[in-house]
Formats: sequence, structure tokens, C-alpha cells
Amino acid sequence: MNTKSHLLPIPGRPNVDESVTADNTLAAEKPSRNRKEALEWLQDAGMGLFIHWSLDVQLGCVISHTLVGASEDYVRRFYEELPKTLRPRRWDFDHLAELARLAGFQYAVLTSKHHNGFCLWDTETTDFSIMNTPYGQDLVQQYTDAFRRQGIKVGLYFSPEDFRFLRSQGLPITRTPAAPYEKPVMEKYKALLSAQMAELMAKYDPDVLFFDGGETMPDENGLTLQQLCMDVAWDMKPKVLITRGAIPTPEQQLPGVGADFAWEGCVTLGTAWQYQPTNERYKTGLHLIRLLTETRAKGGSLLLNIGPDADGELCREQEGILRELALWHFINGEAVHGTRPWVITNEGETWLLRKSDALYAVLFGMGEWDRGQRREVLLKSVRASEKTVVEVLGQSGAETEYRPDLDARTYWEQREDGLFISAMHAQRIYCGVQWRNPLVLKITNPIPAFSPMLVQTAKAVPNEQEGAVTLSAEIETLGSFDKAALWFEWREYPGFALSSYEEGWQRLDAGEATAPGLCCAALTGLKKGVTYQFRAAAGNDQNEMKGELMLFTL
Repeated sequence: MNTKSHLLPIPGRPNVDESVTADNTLAAEKPSRNRKEALEWLQDAGMGLFIHWSLDVQLGCVISHTLVGASEDYVRRFYEELPKTLRPRRWDFDHLAELARLAGFQYAVLTSKHHNGFCLWDTETTDFSIMNTPYGQDLVQQYTDAFRRQGIKVGLYFSPEDFRFLRSQGLPITRTPAAPYEKPVMEKYKALLSAQMAELMAKYDPDVLFFDGGETMPDENGLTLQQLCMDVAWDMKPKVLITRGAIPTPEQQLPGVGADFAWEGCVTLGTAWQYQPTNERYKTGLHLIRLLTETRAKGGSLLLNIGPDADGELCREQEGILRELALWHFINGEAVHGTRPWVITNEGETWLLRKSDALYAVLFGMGEWDRGQRREVLLKSVRASEKTVVEVLGQSGAETEYRPDLDARTYWEQREDGLFISAMHAQRIYCGVQWRNPLVLKITNPIPAFSPMLVQTAKAVPNEQEGAVTLSAEIETLGSFDKAALWFEWREYPGFALSSYEEGWQRLDAGEATAPGLCCAALTGLKKGVTYQFRAAAGNDQNEMKGELMLFTL
């Protein structure tokens, strides 16, 4: 799959609640020491559980970032007062690990140290740790033991940026220093990080690491703090898998196109990474299943974040959504593990994933599909072979409860315009309301019906006319087709935390293409100072392809 497009920087970033970096795309593979077998394992695993928790969970605020630009009084009380009141009474990592296994998570990642510098393990490198609180227990050890008991690989998040260290050196708390730190400061910084990484590797032997930050903080030799931490980890355990820092890790929104190499999308269950007791908006189970399916259809692994509360307990809303995901996974798990992208990611609301001799079609967009009701699907990118069989995962097709008169079997027929499938929703999953999450078709021994077209989103260029830009796209190939309609999809950017929601898209037609090349269209009536999101698209009756997501601000 083509992966060259990437998000544009946002000049000034007005109305954008958090930064959007080039890491939010699959622009290219990153050079790393990750071993091939570790990357292939991630591509097969497909699902990881992210756990954000730190000292400031007591306040129900964004993790760490309140310290940037804070008053000296706030900073002092953060570092001196908050450790005195940290007493999580309900941590139960065995419960979390059992739930994670049931929901299909193959690995987990815990915030061992976030940017604020607070360590969740028994460390000799600083007194700013969980051990010097009323709780006084090693959370990383508890987490590691519990998840390994469930056969789930253990990952650790680690921040190479440490706000408390900066404060100890009399430096401003910031993620974007105005100038490189002086050599004596960098030497102390590197010594602290090296010691902490060595402790984590020796004590807990993590399988996965996620480094957040430090990539723009180099020493006089060009070695960044992030690279230093990665090198310490790989030197001590060459087989450890490093995700952020070594592979693309788009955040809060999935990339517009997929890739045939390993990548990891990290998304919150709500809008915040750490527990936010008020003003929170949680994603639905259906939303999560769509994100998981789309991630897998594009070749990635989804790292889904939860935030236990100040007591260490998962709130009812979060646990309920995870159990809804667990139910869907219990029925359809084989469609998301060990799978790779099909020739196209989706046909409208049906997402496609392949595994050896099988293709899985995840049927979103079916609305109220009542039990005992038959629906029809036409897959235009698939041709049946002589060995093809089609079934609905989780169903035998032998009976629909209380309706023995119904024929619940799945039927299919290869037609000129595609593979026609007639399937029944025959399994009773919920009581009282209909199960509204997608059914999955398993199609054995499929054959691709065509070579897909490829379109790349290009830059948005302001016009001389006020409130207007020119949107551009590059048609790289029309695949098996002679022509395609071209259009752009655009919307006001909803913000970093809400960018995975699909509301608000509008369409701008851009004509027709009969050969590869550049196409453009003018978008008018835009507001000054507002950030917009857009993507290119090309399609015909058989094949629709979209390009990478991009942003611009007038």
C-alpha cells in the first residue's frame, strides 16, 4: 500500500486543542533495531491495552501537562503536596488483566513514568516515586505479575522528558525548549534516564516499550534523549519491541491509508488519557469496534487507552464498554488476530481483512438488523473460487432460537458484478434489545476481483480569493479501471481528542480522471483562523479509494 502522504503542519494551530505531529501518519518506516519477528508479532497481535495513571489522577486533570506554564505556587504544591495524599485503595491488576484477556488484548502498556517525572516503581534514582506516598507499593511489579499470569505481554510507557528534573536544574518546565540544554545539564539528564531505563529493564524485563517525547532534545553529538533510552533498552534486551520512537504511532485518529509494515494507533476510550471524572465523553462500543477493524484493515495494531480513577479502579462506564468489546471479540476474534490488509481496506461500510486462505468482511452500516432477518451483501472486490465457503462467525446456521421455521444458513453466488451473499442474523446475543454491533462474514479461498486504484492527498494552497483554497490530489494509478470520479472530503477539524469521530464531512466534486496525474479543485466559503481537515478520493462503481488526511488553516 502507498504510504507517502502525511499530515500538513498547522501554522499557529488556532482552535486545535493539542499538537498534531508528523507521527500521526504512516509517511515512512523509521530506522530501528526492532527485530523482524517482534514486528511480525505486533502485526499478528493487533490489540494492546494502554493504561494511563500518575500522581495527578487525584485532581482529575490532564496527565502532567498542567505543569507547563503553571505558576510557581502550583508547581510547588504539585511536587510537594500531591505525594502526601496518593493512596489508591482499589488497585486490582488481576481484575484488569482478566478483563484484558477476555477482550482479546495481546499486550498491555502502563505509564511507568510520565512527563511529570513520577515513577510508579520502586526506584533508587529519585525519591519522587510511588514508594514515598501513603500507598508505598510498587505498581509496576503488581502490573507485570498480573498480566503475565494471564499470558499477556507486558509493555511500559516511559517519558524521556522529566519536568521535575528540569525544575531541579532551575529550568523552565517545557516540552519545547528555546535552545539546546547546556552540556552539564544534558549529562545529568542522560545519567538519570539511563539509570531509570536500566532499572526498568533489569527489574521487569518488559516485552514492549513506548517512548513518549525527547525526540527533539539532542546533546552536542546529536543523540536525542529518546534515542538514548531506546539504545539502553536494546543494549540490555535486543529482542524488546519498541513502538513509539521506532515505528509510526498515530495518535487519536487513524491514518487515511494503510501500510504493509508494522504500526500502532493509540486511541483513548474517552477524550483524555488519564481519568477525567467530569466533562468526559466516552466512545461507544460500536465506535471502538470500528476503530479496531479499521486499524487491522490498514495493517496496524490498536493500542486502546483506559484510565483508572484515583483509587486505581476502572469506572463503570469504561468497564462496560470494554465488556461490550469483549463480547464482540469472543464471537469474532479470529477476524482481528493474525490478519493482514486485503487489496482494498473497505467497500463502503464493510471492512475487509485477510488471513491465509480466508477473507473477513465486517458488516458495519447495517442499522437495525433484527434477529431472524436476512440481509444481502455484494462484495465487488472479491471473486469466489471453487473452494469458497461463506459463513457468519459465531453462528452454526442450524437454528434461530424460538424460530425453528427459519432457514438460517448463509448463501452465496458469484455474479458478474461481484460476490453476492445472503446471510441471516441468527444468534441471540442480547435480551430485550437488538445486538447492534457488526456481524462478520468469513469467506474462504477468495480471489481479488481487480487491482485497486491509488490516490494521494496533496497540499492545500490558499487562493487569492478570500476564504478559498485549492485542494490537490495525485492519481497514482487507476488499477484495473479506465476512469474514476474524483472528489475531496472536508470538514472543520473537530480537534485532537475528537478526531476519530466521523461527523461533519462534506463533499467537493473534482471531475473525472482517465489517466494518472494531478487534479485540483477550489474550496470556497471558508472561515479565517479555523482549521480544516480534508482528504482526496477517487472511485467508480467497483472501487473507491481515499488518500491521507491533511489539515490546513487560513
